[in-house]
Amino acid sequence: MKKYLYDYIKEIDDLLNSNKKITNDIIEKHLIKISFFQHERLIHLLVTLFYALVFIIFTVLCFIHYLFIVVTLILVIFLICYVIHYFHLENGVQYLYKQYDRIRDRNL
Repeated sequence: MKKYLYDYIKEIDDLLNSNKKITNDIIEKHLIKISFFQHERLIHLLVTLFYALVFIIFTVLCFIHYLFIVVTLILVIFLICYVIHYFHLENGVQYLYKQYDRIRDRNL
């Protein structure tokens, strides 16, 4: 998803930096892509929050029995990966908003 998002961002940046005319179809496509990425962002936020909750539960369980440490370490690795992925997704979607503003300003 990260590569797909950044490839699309580059495609729109190249279009904005060129002198090509931006049509209403391009604007509509951009808005549709933004909505797709917003949905993806929401799903990954929910998954990240779920992993954080489960991590907290297993961290508390570590105080009950030391074997839960293994599961907790695995969960912290997944949680870190999801936070990094969500960070890229969030920043990418916010950049898409800026691109949309540039497209709209250019077409006025």
